[in-house]
Amino acid sequence: MANEGDSAPNVSFATPAGPKSVADYKGEKLVLYFYPKDDTSGCTREAQDFTTLSADFAKAGAVVVGISKDTVKSHEKFIGKYDLKVDLGSDEGGVCEAFGVWVEKSMYGRKYMGIERATFLIDANGTILRVWRKVKVPGHAEAVLDAVKGG
Repeated sequence: MANEGDSAPNVSFATPAGPKSVADYKGEKLVLYFYPKDDTSGCTREAQDFTTLSADFAKAGAVVVGISKDTVKSHEKFIGKYDLKVDLGSDEGGVCEAFGVWVEKSMYGRKYMGIERATFLIDANGTILRVWRKVKVPGHAEAVLDAVKGG
């Protein structure tokens, strides 16, 4: 499990623009947010909130990347449908596990594995500065932006 003060795991993920890794973002702040599924109500709202603030994140020197287990093709549809301005990565090989967000969940008494909604703020040197776990969407993007700005 990745925690504040740790070096961010250098894992790779697929994006519509091609393969990326956490190390590709060295030299700039990286907001890595994990969400369960493209085009569901909470995940759409979260992506839209980060999109609304994308220019502010860029001005503060941060790149925002959302990660789920959806395919790159699903991400492309999701981005197009909502005109998203954040990068989306497809976890095809252990990104969620490396960050400790692949967890047992329960719905209607049924247990299953899924992505815990969580966000990691990683500094320009690859150190995790802040971790938000069990994220509630309303106001979250604003709170992350405040942290990026050092507030």
